[in-house]
Amino acid sequence: MGKVSIFGAAALLSLLLLTSGNGAAAVAIGEAPYRIHTLFSVECQNYFDWQTVGLLHSFKKARQPGPLTRLLSCTNDELKGYKGMDLAPTMLVPSMSRHPKTGDWYPAINKPAGIVHWLKHSKDADNVDWVVILDADMIIRGPIIPWELGAEIGSPVAAFYGYLVGCDNILAKLHTHHPELCDKVGGLLAMHIDDLRKLAPMWLSKTEEVREDRAHWTTNITGDIYGKGWISEMYGYSFGAAEVGLRHKINDDLMIYPGYIPRPGKEPILLHYGLPFSVGNWSFSKLDHHEDGIVYDCGRLFPEPPYPRQVKQMETDPNKQRGLFISLQCINTLNEGILIHHAASGCPKPRWSKYMSFLKSKTFAELTSPKYLSQQSTENGEEDETQEKEMPNEPGVDHPKIHTVFSTECTPYFDWQTVGLMHSFGLSGQPGNITRLLSCTDEDLRNYKGHDLAPTHNVPSMSLHPLTGDWYPAINKPAAVLHWLNHATIDAEFIVILDADMILRGPITPWEFGAARGRPVSTPYDYLIGCDNELAKLHTRHPGACDKVGGVIIMHIDDLRVFAMHWLHKTEEVRADRAHYAKNITGDIYESGWISEMYGYSFGAAELNLRHLINREILIYPGYVPQPGIKYRVFHYGLEFNVENWSFDKANWREVDLINTCWAKFPDPPDASSLHHTDKNLLNRDLLSIECAKTLNEALHLHHIRRKCSESGTLKEQDKSKEATVSRRIGRLERTSSINKIPDETSLNNGASSTWKLWLIALWIFFGLGFLTVASVIFSGRKMKPTKDKKYRSKRKSSYGDDRYIRGSD
Repeated sequence: MGKVSIFGAAALLSLLLLTSGNGAAAVAIGEAPYRIHTLFSVECQNYFDWQTVGLLHSFKKARQPGPLTRLLSCTNDELKGYKGMDLAPTMLVPSMSRHPKTGDWYPAINKPAGIVHWLKHSKDADNVDWVVILDADMIIRGPIIPWELGAEIGSPVAAFYGYLVGCDNILAKLHTHHPELCDKVGGLLAMHIDDLRKLAPMWLSKTEEVREDRAHWTTNITGDIYGKGWISEMYGYSFGAAEVGLRHKINDDLMIYPGYIPRPGKEPILLHYGLPFSVGNWSFSKLDHHEDGIVYDCGRLFPEPPYPRQVKQMETDPNKQRGLFISLQCINTLNEGILIHHAASGCPKPRWSKYMSFLKSKTFAELTSPKYLSQQSTENGEEDETQEKEMPNEPGVDHPKIHTVFSTECTPYFDWQTVGLMHSFGLSGQPGNITRLLSCTDEDLRNYKGHDLAPTHNVPSMSLHPLTGDWYPAINKPAAVLHWLNHATIDAEFIVILDADMILRGPITPWEFGAARGRPVSTPYDYLIGCDNELAKLHTRHPGACDKVGGVIIMHIDDLRVFAMHWLHKTEEVRADRAHYAKNITGDIYESGWISEMYGYSFGAAELNLRHLINREILIYPGYVPQPGIKYRVFHYGLEFNVENWSFDKANWREVDLINTCWAKFPDPPDASSLHHTDKNLLNRDLLSIECAKTLNEALHLHHIRRKCSESGTLKEQDKSKEATVSRRIGRLERTSSINKIPDETSLNNGASSTWKLWLIALWIFFGLGFLTVASVIFSGRKMKPTKDKKYRSKRKSSYGDDRYIRGSD
């Protein structure tokens, strides 16, 4: 009876504590209803130390419940000189960077090895229900509560890692008995401790297994752009989870890479700055700070980004603006964490600056206040009115999977287009994966340098037709799509087909544009007049079903599997029909059969009576006047366009290697603020053209950062002079060649500087002689005064004469 009373009193006391203080105890660390523990893995390096400071600071700022533990993997030698033991609550873990049995150098294995060690040796592992596993290069924006995310025993929650294509192919079949259970997940992991205990040893074992499978490291099998097995640990996780029967609840809106645009109405609670990102002309890449001891350098922060007011001026689109604010929050939170750490380490108070003032301002506090998941359906089952409503034509809550593809060849021309498209894909919020269909001969492929530019499916080239010998590279598009369908494992329901010379401005989704099985969506190609004349009657049994479409295509996978072969065959057929190449029949201004592939598409679809929904609001050519109120999703820069005296034509850059030449880019378009059109339509036209060109240059700039180009570039002196000679030979010095421009300016400045130095030396000589003369007059006897005065006057005259000569020569 006494025990009951004691327990009852304790329960009453707990209840009073929980209900007092405006609910503050509800978010107290380690409190009920469930206990959460957050883990992240690092090594004894400056690179991980500044990431640790940023993550720990955001952990506190976001009010993440429960404790946090840094799993620190270090060798004994590294530990002796390590300065960062006090950076975070830490558990030391034996380093497996150098595998103790195989000798393989693979630091990423420390993540599963560290978790196995924590489960075995930490008392905290015996006193926790839920575990959140993060990477060091993350910033938390709001509490990560597993059960609020939907995690259950047997069903962890994770972020989507679409590039893990090995879950769809032979890699999964080789490394798990349950390839159908393989989930492409990573980044954010939230799971029950019981699941983690089953998973962790298998995670480690499968990581070792995949790492040793060098025969399957290639990009087309793993999706690893370097083809070096670097993401073996990620596959170790997915394959390990499949082995123990865990199926994930995958959420693609919880985590975002800074630089990407969040989906409308979604508020990411985790930032993963694993990729370079930029705001205006400012940019940040974690790889630029690999050896950076910024944590230990008092008063030093990462370069300050633009301020919110500047972002509002540079971007008017609310969702893009929100994406830029997310980028600002990432870098500013990092800097705030470093600033606080410096103060706690005894560094002197930094000098006042505008940026320091901003980090302490109310504006910054409001921008970085904790973000919470919506309370939709958590209490009364009613929908939160603040959430974005479903589109009327959505097929349901669970959207069908999408896969985007585009076709290229092994040439510099397609490489810079690929970089532009891939960059815009990341910014657009386009769901699903993307694959480049790369058509190359064996010889081209051996010498090709651009394997890392995009997730790629290699395709045999048909530029030179194997039967007819006809040279027609455009046929590679239908041939590549057919090859991909026959050789890749595709789990998407809808396929979006683009051209390489496109820039995505927003998502292209079947549910928004009404695509369905038997009803693809495409954009109008009105110049395909062959659909209206004898060309269609010759090449399809259903000329009335011929649609003048192309560019962007959204098609159900079942339709595409039936259609792809017709597309290829009709392309060959039209290409062979040289008798009907005439402009009045095809609309081809060159009358060369160059658009045979486009007719192959339209005639192939007509053969199957596959009629399109034609949408004029998806695509626009830069240089065209936009329709008021339409937010186009795609730029197709297939035609020359201009803004005032500036112009761009992709054809002029066919042979220019912008990808492997450090800091190469296109001529910058005019600044938007310089436009003075009174006609609003023309102003909007030019703004879109500027946006397209700036996106391409931004993509190239980030590419060069990823390639670790030095500030001065990599061209040798003889290459510089050669480039200048070639440029002058064609009548002008290229505006893009800063390499040529800079030496000319420098030599001019050096010449001017040398002349001024000579003038100053002469002036000092004059004053020196004058001073000596005056001194000799003062201290000489009176008898010699007339003679000395005469000599003095002579010297003054001579000095002025020298000065005039110097000035004249200057």
